[in-house]
Amino acid sequence: MSRSLSILLVGEGNFSFSAALCCFPSEMSVTATCLQPQEEALRQEGALNNMQIIKDSGGRVLFESGVKKNRQLLKDFFLSCIQVLAEDGEVHVSLCNGQGGTPADQPRRERHNSWQVVAMAAEARLILSDVRPFESDKYQIYKCTGYRSQDKGFHLENAMLHVFTRSAPFSCPQVFKMEESVEGEKIQYNIPSELSDYISRGFLTPDSVHPVKLVQDFLLERLQEKWSVSMTTETLPLLITAKQLHLGCPDMDHTLFYWIHTCQKELDCEACTSARESEGKGVDGIRSLCSPDVDLEGETAVYMLRPSLRPLMEVAKTEEWTGVETEMEKKDLQGIHLDHGVASSLVGVSGLVFQNVPVKHWALPVFHELLFTGVLHKKYEPVKVLEETLGTLLAPYGVSLVTKQEGLHLVAQPMGLIGKVLTNNSSDVSVTVSLNLDLLAVLMFSFPDWRLLWSHDPRFSQQFAVRPTPGTPFTAYSLYPEIFSFDISFWTEMAWKEKKFYGLVREASCGTVEHVKLIDKFSHPDLSQTSYCYRLVYHSHTHSLSHTQAIQFHKRLEALLSSCLEVTIR
Repeated sequence: MSRSLSILLVGEGNFSFSAALCCFPSEMSVTATCLQPQEEALRQEGALNNMQIIKDSGGRVLFESGVKKNRQLLKDFFLSCIQVLAEDGEVHVSLCNGQGGTPADQPRRERHNSWQVVAMAAEARLILSDVRPFESDKYQIYKCTGYRSQDKGFHLENAMLHVFTRSAPFSCPQVFKMEESVEGEKIQYNIPSELSDYISRGFLTPDSVHPVKLVQDFLLERLQEKWSVSMTTETLPLLITAKQLHLGCPDMDHTLFYWIHTCQKELDCEACTSARESEGKGVDGIRSLCSPDVDLEGETAVYMLRPSLRPLMEVAKTEEWTGVETEMEKKDLQGIHLDHGVASSLVGVSGLVFQNVPVKHWALPVFHELLFTGVLHKKYEPVKVLEETLGTLLAPYGVSLVTKQEGLHLVAQPMGLIGKVLTNNSSDVSVTVSLNLDLLAVLMFSFPDWRLLWSHDPRFSQQFAVRPTPGTPFTAYSLYPEIFSFDISFWTEMAWKEKKFYGLVREASCGTVEHVKLIDKFSHPDLSQTSYCYRLVYHSHTHSLSHTQAIQFHKRLEALLSSCLEVTIR
């Protein structure tokens, strides 16, 4: 209350709360409203005197504000006040204990017996940013009254004050056009629309204070206490060839690949003919590629979005490495890679990688990988030192190391695998360390959901402007977001493309679906048709997600499935 504010109060009884606010020594403009006509409101004890206090302080008093009761009252109020709310304004709603229906209420009412304040606010694209006890004793002349339009007070014990703010708007997914040089050839292609919001965000730039960059800096600082670690600054293409993948990761699961196909006239590529048609026209000297159909393989599927940085690192071992921090380090790295020499240094690279995974809580279609590789002296027991170093670094955040045949697995709950240490023993030890920076950021800063890392809301980035150290818990700016569960059923006569289905789910829902589960499958005995039924869970920690908005996303998914996968919605 220390700064200049314009405050609207709704649902006054005798105007004592508004009058109490006007007594604070601050430059605020108060507009106080009540549901009753003026004649009825004046019957409340002290109402006339309180209204005079408000007016003398430069405020206004309005009557018959016209909203309904309980949930409908809240919903209509939120929809109305969003029209006059300042861009950085707040909506304060004080409710008796239990009315709000949030976990802050103790005891908490059953959902159907509460006012569902968060759900009602979401209909106006508002999020609950804070909830705290309503401290009535701070307002000296405030007298609680107006219960059932009587001169009778409400129960203020354990009453809660709910603070709502505007939510950032949803951004519509779009096909992202790219042009890169891959093995000396210029390639034009489209990033699938469900991945568009992950591209060109710059989280790992030198001046970034994004959590994944803070985690990377933290790891580098600690690892450099044991080895010389050189990070390449070379820009690496997002697109790689099947040949590069086979060289660097021959054992990788091919079902995780985002294949990119050459758009040839004879190829019936859905991405080129769908309602979202976005194929770029080829120009001289540039090959034009289209968005992927992940179930097709063969000669046309020679490119993919990189599922790991390992293939590019393996290619670098056979070529002159450029872009490292200093000329001296460049010479050292060339010695390691070209002459297959032995050193006590590691080469590092980080960037986005893409994996076509199902829609699950901790399945990330895009994440930042931090990769180190080097050939280390066997007599110094590098694997043991790495295990001890990483174990000491990450154990405080719930990470444990499990020994496997190919090396070490770094695991944590509830997400599972977050990194690997791969080794190849000979006269000396070839070591490759792969770490998922996004999941490590979730652990180190206590995020409830990995999708928060991709938030555009300034309230997210502001928390990291001061470069907090790992272990500093994130403060949520959207509390107790609603969860909605909808089923979708359809018939298909085609071979089912489940990975394509997951992509359309992400696209249609703007990334708000956190889990998809197949709950029923039925093949018709007489017709060449199969029925599928999936359950989708909608939940967002980054935006206000109302029941109305979730239904709109679900309807959009039905339309995309019908047009792109030629299914018949049941």
